[in-house]
Amino acid sequence: MTRDPLLAGVDVGTTSIKAIIFEPGGKIAAAASVPTPVHYPQPGWAYYEPEEIWQAVVSVLRQATGQLSDAGRVVSVAVASVGEAGVPLDKNGQPTYYSIAWFDTRTQPQALWLEQQIGKDNLFAVSGLSLQPIFTLCKILWVRENEPDVFARTVRWLNMADFIAYRLSGVAAAEYSLASRTLLLNLKKLQWDTGLIREVGLPSDLLAPLQPSGTPLGSVTADAAAATGLPVSCLVATGGHDHVCGSLATGVTGPGTLLNSIGTAEAIFLSLSQPLTDPQMGRQGYTQGAHVVAGSYYVLGGTYTAGACVEWWREIVGTQIDYATLVAEAERVPVGSLGIAFLPHLRLANAPNDDPKGRGAFIGLSADAKRSEMFRAILEGLAYEFRLTLEPLLQYAGLDAVESIIAAGGVTRNQLAMQIRATVVNQTITVAEVTESTSLGVAILGGLAAGVYRDVAEVLDLVNYRRWPVEPLAEYVEFYNSYYQQVYRHIYPALRPLHHAVYPLVHQGG
Repeated sequence: MTRDPLLAGVDVGTTSIKAIIFEPGGKIAAAASVPTPVHYPQPGWAYYEPEEIWQAVVSVLRQATGQLSDAGRVVSVAVASVGEAGVPLDKNGQPTYYSIAWFDTRTQPQALWLEQQIGKDNLFAVSGLSLQPIFTLCKILWVRENEPDVFARTVRWLNMADFIAYRLSGVAAAEYSLASRTLLLNLKKLQWDTGLIREVGLPSDLLAPLQPSGTPLGSVTADAAAATGLPVSCLVATGGHDHVCGSLATGVTGPGTLLNSIGTAEAIFLSLSQPLTDPQMGRQGYTQGAHVVAGSYYVLGGTYTAGACVEWWREIVGTQIDYATLVAEAERVPVGSLGIAFLPHLRLANAPNDDPKGRGAFIGLSADAKRSEMFRAILEGLAYEFRLTLEPLLQYAGLDAVESIIAAGGVTRNQLAMQIRATVVNQTITVAEVTESTSLGVAILGGLAAGVYRDVAEVLDLVNYRRWPVEPLAEYVEFYNSYYQQVYRHIYPALRPLHHAVYPLVHQGG
């Protein structure tokens, strides 16, 4: 029996919670997954019960460690999560309230208050973030305003991955890449911005001490070890924001390479050597943050509903229809046959259109439109939105193009979607066949903390996985370019007045 080390990575995602245990070279030794328990009390609202999330983590870790002949080989565990959901805790470390989901939009009044009181440009200058309702500060202010008794009992606010690490180790810490999604981190100094915290009237010690990704927090507690199957010798390390952890696993750690992480939501992730300062970038909805690789930063755009658009459509047409059938039908649709376009703003508009009141739409429908044409339009709309988001991002970074585009995530298994995407941007996209890039990236952080790897360079040498290129289809490049220029990039501006007229009709006081 070998005693080679194993590394555990936990991914608390939008649709599922996973525990994957890896060998140092990236091979999966054990894996388990359960659906993420989410509650939807009313339109626009969504939340997690912290104890349900913790029990789901316990379950997947117990399942994964149970698959090992020797769970004592697991030397480290680290946690990645969605970026903006947080857990308020009382003086005894118990949750005082539920965790508002990252995509919950109830916090638009708080975002408006911040815009009026602090100013979008001022917030961008501090945090590198475009002011949006999803960010943690807006959620904290909502709790303060709407649940004052809860807020009075709250002494600590932890981002979701930091909360799970706390439950595993007993140590409260705030990791940089997750702190980057709060609006409260001074990105240049990598410190909590005490001036902003004071200005919005929050307790100075509400947020946990900051730590870099891959920092040892301590061993798994005896209680957590008994619950999860992890050994008490296992080191708990700080993890990170899910998309950022995925960038480490796919080798997107320095300037010139772009990660397109396409899951339920989509991230267009470009590494930077230092934060960008043009406030116009923030006004358009682009965000920045600290990379999980020390000394690096990133700029991020993306679509809040990527794979979620596909799931939404499948629910409409019937979940008994499998993905393979939908894709096969769409493949038989001639390119440009009906001219249908889909705007994938099912939660809110995204960069370069910073608009929480934005909504999705089909245009160009006729009686000839069938399920196949509309599903193909969804895939094309996501590809057009990728290009729409990417082009300004490159300009802000001072790049004419990127050296390479690396794609990862569940949507990359859809060959048609990737073929359309490569053709729309007229560039080869390299798919990294990392089935669990987020879990692998955060497991690597645990391995760095435990000394399994010397540094990131050694990680990139040791971790192996298959990569394969998706080439643009030359015969369709001209059509897709013409449609993008003449139609797609005009859809949002044309529909914006109508969506803004709809909003107050369905949101009281909107």
